[in-house]
Amino acid sequence: MRSATVRTSVLATATCLTLAACAQGTAGEGGGGGDAAEFDPEAELSGEMSIMGFGLSDEIAEVRYAKAQEALGDGVELSLVEGDLDIQQFLSSVAAGDPPGLVYANRDQIGTFASRGAIVPLDACIEGERIDTSVFREPSLNQVTFGGSVYGVPEFNQVQITMANASLLDAAGLTVEDVNGSDWEAVTAATTALTQGNGGSLSVIGFDSKLPEFLPLWARSNGVDLLSEDGRTAQLDDPAVIEALEFAVGVYDAQGGFGAVKAYRDAADFFGEGNQFATNVLGAMPMENWYVNVLNEVSADATMAFDTFRSKDGEPLAFAGGSAWAIPAGTEDTQGAACRFIRTMTATDTWMAAAEERVALRAEQGRLFTGLLTGNAEADERIRSELMTEEAPEPWASAIEAIYEANEASFTYPANPADAEFKTAWQDGVNRVLNGQASAADSMAQAQEEAQAALDEAWSEWDAEQE
Repeated sequence: MRSATVRTSVLATATCLTLAACAQGTAGEGGGGGDAAEFDPEAELSGEMSIMGFGLSDEIAEVRYAKAQEALGDGVELSLVEGDLDIQQFLSSVAAGDPPGLVYANRDQIGTFASRGAIVPLDACIEGERIDTSVFREPSLNQVTFGGSVYGVPEFNQVQITMANASLLDAAGLTVEDVNGSDWEAVTAATTALTQGNGGSLSVIGFDSKLPEFLPLWARSNGVDLLSEDGRTAQLDDPAVIEALEFAVGVYDAQGGFGAVKAYRDAADFFGEGNQFATNVLGAMPMENWYVNVLNEVSADATMAFDTFRSKDGEPLAFAGGSAWAIPAGTEDTQGAACRFIRTMTATDTWMAAAEERVALRAEQGRLFTGLLTGNAEADERIRSELMTEEAPEPWASAIEAIYEANEASFTYPANPADAEFKTAWQDGVNRVLNGQASAADSMAQAQEEAQAALDEAWSEWDAEQE
């Protein structure tokens, strides 16, 4: 959903939701937001609270949810609106005065939600429930900090690493260093060496640069971000961005064009035994860390090679994404319970308990535990040091090492009030180039105008509200 829709929906039907109003309540008595002292981590809570966007999809969710229920006590009855967050449904519920008690959202949605008054600042919650924000990774916390206040508590973290088919590399006389992004000329040469067929007769994808999603990664590798540090200025027409886009698109052009690569890529059994690596039809690509688990489960015998994705100066690099917990506006009666739920779900000990359950299940299934990345750096370190086996076989030991190295070298963009519109602008710009509709320079010039207009409008509204 475009953030223009977000803005229109909330402004037209929920103008009464101001940030000041959202912060009021008596959390210690089962309400929410105002004085930090009102959030009492020892208080007994009661009432009903719904949670939108979160489901019990695996043991990691189940263990933590059980811990949170225990922390809330028998007086609080929880209900789940499972499935990915429906943004329109969420905003409509806030506008109608019937919001869920908690919302589980992508971190890059938090800025828009906060600027529109759809969620409340969590400073009082964090202080009152004694949530130690120092344990959270700085990039993930920056993504949920807007206007000087924290509006979300980070949950999972995901990063990219380089994944490659070792057999195809060996046959072409290459190594994973040729495709880890550190040398763009080497990537181009490797693409030519690995690719089999062309266009409609493509039988092996040499290299997938993962556009449009990974443009931020290629741009940062070339020394520039798509958005300024203060979140107010788009940098989509920067020459370094255009150069990065031209390179990443050129990788597809060398294989018959993006359309041919995408069609062949989409035909693969991505989550099954017939995935691109297991069937030897993909040379290499950057990909999110969770795919290591998929590969280990469905094709553990595939000949793989792993490394971090690397910048042009050879340093590890990853564009972090992930989820966060936020408390909707208009939930004064349940904010105390919501805050305690958040504290428990993201606590180090809770993550440890969940990871221990996953290790046990993996052991029963004869599978390897490949790690767990969260927004909580303390939890990540304990999970790795206390639960990770030191005897992981290759190539999975290299995968684990790459994942944790990438996690330490991740970056994000700051929260801003036009995050969806900004993302739409740059992705549309990339897609125009991929589809042959415009040159990289012309398309990103258009994207720059669209993104900056959206940012200017959204920030202007926010700034006016603060005066």
